[in-house]
Amino acid sequence: MELYCVWLIIFGLTLTSTLRILEWPPLNCTQLDLQCSVQINNCSDDGWIKPRHQAPNGPLWHSGSQQHVFVRRGESGDLLPVMSLSWSLQINGGVINGTSGTEVHVTEEDSNQSICVRYIFHNKIQNMMTNWKPWTFSLDRVVVDPENKYSVSIYNLPKPDLGNYRLDKIFTIPGCKDPSIKAAKVCLENGSLWDPQLSWTVSVDGGERLIITVGFNTAEFSDEYQISIQNIQHSQHVTRENRTSLNVTFELDVWQLPPCEMLIVIQPFFIRCKSNCLHHQTKCNYCSYYQRPPTYSRSLIIKALLGLIMAGGFLTYLLQKTSHTDPGSQLLTTPRGELEGVQIQERKRKVLIIYSLDHPLYIEIVLKLCAFLMAKCGMEVVLDLLDSARLGIVGSVQWLDWQREQIVKSSDKILILCSRGVRAKWRAMCDGAETRVILREDVHSPMGDMLTPALSLLVPSFVRSGTFQNYMVAYFEDVCSEEDVPSPFNIIVRYKLMKHFEELFFRLLDKEKHEPGRVNRIEGITEDEYFQCPSGKALREAVEAFHAYQLEHPNWFEDELVKDTDEDVEVEEPSLEHHAIEQPTESPLTIRQSVPECIEDGPSSPINDVTPSERDHTVYSATLHMTEGVKGPTSNESKPFPLSAHTHIYVSHPAEQDGSCNSVLVGWYPSVSTLKEGTAV
Repeated sequence: MELYCVWLIIFGLTLTSTLRILEWPPLNCTQLDLQCSVQINNCSDDGWIKPRHQAPNGPLWHSGSQQHVFVRRGESGDLLPVMSLSWSLQINGGVINGTSGTEVHVTEEDSNQSICVRYIFHNKIQNMMTNWKPWTFSLDRVVVDPENKYSVSIYNLPKPDLGNYRLDKIFTIPGCKDPSIKAAKVCLENGSLWDPQLSWTVSVDGGERLIITVGFNTAEFSDEYQISIQNIQHSQHVTRENRTSLNVTFELDVWQLPPCEMLIVIQPFFIRCKSNCLHHQTKCNYCSYYQRPPTYSRSLIIKALLGLIMAGGFLTYLLQKTSHTDPGSQLLTTPRGELEGVQIQERKRKVLIIYSLDHPLYIEIVLKLCAFLMAKCGMEVVLDLLDSARLGIVGSVQWLDWQREQIVKSSDKILILCSRGVRAKWRAMCDGAETRVILREDVHSPMGDMLTPALSLLVPSFVRSGTFQNYMVAYFEDVCSEEDVPSPFNIIVRYKLMKHFEELFFRLLDKEKHEPGRVNRIEGITEDEYFQCPSGKALREAVEAFHAYQLEHPNWFEDELVKDTDEDVEVEEPSLEHHAIEQPTESPLTIRQSVPECIEDGPSSPINDVTPSERDHTVYSATLHMTEGVKGPTSNESKPFPLSAHTHIYVSHPAEQDGSCNSVLVGWYPSVSTLKEGTAV
């Protein structure tokens, strides 16, 4: 919890953004024949997830309207740039009568800050409005920044439990020169529209001294200016003092300036960009006011050429000396060929890390591994602990599903760190254990148990994928074992950390360590070298600390398990008052396997007898009867009621007949209680 709070503080200090919703006038989504209320930044998934076939289709961009940006007066009367969105409900093939609301997420690409607005319907709606047009909704209160990118996602409620029906689009806000927002206060405060109308005059005082006067117009939101001639050594700092124009005078000797040409620079300090504001400059030719002696410029050129020749010769000597002594440029030969250094990356690769909250010391190992991947290896690491703000807004299942989609679309990787907790939770999912495996850190974590939904999403995708190129499995050899690896992942390489870290890193880069005639190497990340950098040293110390703890406490994992008798840990269950079936809290979720039976006589049609199970209060068990000669696949559909916080919704898929009456294969995935460890999905 302390790490979570510290990360939030650091995140808030390093990122600044104006992304917000205008509070006045209040948002109103009520329309004719529709009672509607608005929720802002309260978009939890609790109660808004349904099976995919019961969820409404996604929305559509409203035809005839364009998503655009304009200025609008805010609460204080200032003009602010706002983004306008307009969308409509989808009619064809949709479950529009089951639509309970609509939801908008807006995320700023640079700062990753996001907001959400949810329109909640309080009455059932018809397929179309009274004027025979589709239901249309809009949002025109999102305050944005010029030249920033924003990702917009729009959902209809409730959301599906698997996949999504969302509407996605990325908007790029135009700059302050765009007529639609150039009058906004933010454009005036950053000086984007400021024209100083710079002017200058030169006069000669005596034989070798110039008097240069620079004039310019001031801006409303900048009280200070720095005027420089040629470089910062010849500069003056002036204040506006409510004047609309300023004149600044410089007195310089001719030898202080280059021949004929000088550079005048004005640096404003606007209240929004401070010292990073756009500066204005101009080049001036003063030879029309003062004629430099020809010998002066010729001697300066000769001196400059001599200096360049000497500097070039010295630089060449240093380069030659370095090239002969630099060991990094040599190739070391091995019995298998050449040993070559490898450029680490052409682009920054991303890796999503899935792990179990076994123990605070193990969490420390995971965090140190992330720090090592980022600091030493230059990787972009995605971890639930490092993205808890977005997790709290979109929900764990949607967050995991979105991250998985991004990984599958690219050449990035998903790294599954196996441990005792991964082994225990996987076996509980396969064996249909009476109680879920819950660890103390699952309860203490603000995200809860992220491993179980991650396995439910990733294992089916892994099994269905043909190449497995996006998936990697590893474990820390000193604190875990190969037995901790779930059985579906036994078909791919399992890396021991930090013994095989170099091979794992080559996989992250999609490169081969062993090539014909040579072996590639990356310095500083092998088992004997990784701890020589600060982040690697911290990782090794974290592994050693947990290893020592395991030796002192052989039953450490059993101590971390949350049992029913633990009085100091409470796991809250959501209310199910609105469901037709009461669920006994002491009975966990199980799913029974359908048992096919054959009937010699009778009509050629399958019969589905559905009976409630005494213990299984959320999923029906079914007995499938078939007559001989039935062709084609038959299906067994399981319709779960909404479950508690300790259960997950699994979707049954069509059964596949293997050619005989007595053998009908009924398949569920993700992994459920009917699967034993090692059974093919």
